[in-house]
Amino acid sequence: MSLTDILSPSDIAAALRDCQAPDSFSPKKFFQISGMSKKSSSQLKEIFRILDNDQSGFIEEDELKYFLQRFECGARVLTTSETKTFLAAADHDGDGKIGAEGINLYTE
Repeated sequence: MSLTDILSPSDIAAALRDCQAPDSFSPKKFFQISGMSKKSSSQLKEIFRILDNDQSGFIEEDELKYFLQRFECGARVLTTSETKTFLAAADHDGDGKIGAEGINLYTE
C-alpha cells in the first residue's frame, strides 16, 4: 500500500506546494491540505506505518526530517527547526520519537 492509496495525489501535490520554501512547513496545515485530517483512525495508522521508514513503531527525528520525501521523493528535507518543532508538538512523552497516536494531534 502507498500513500496515494489513501490520499489524493492532487491533495498531496497541493500540500507539498504549500511548504516548498524552507521553514514554511506547518504540520497542521499540511495535514489539512493533504486530506490527512479527514481520515479515520485506521487510515491514519496505515499512513503512519508507511511513514515509519524503519518499521520501528515510531518516527524518530532522523526519519522526520525526510517526512515530505515520503510523500514525493523529490520533495525538500525539513529544516532542523521544522523537524524539532514538529517532534516537540507530537512527542507526547518526550522520548524523542512520535508514536502512531502523535499524528492524531494534527487531525483534531
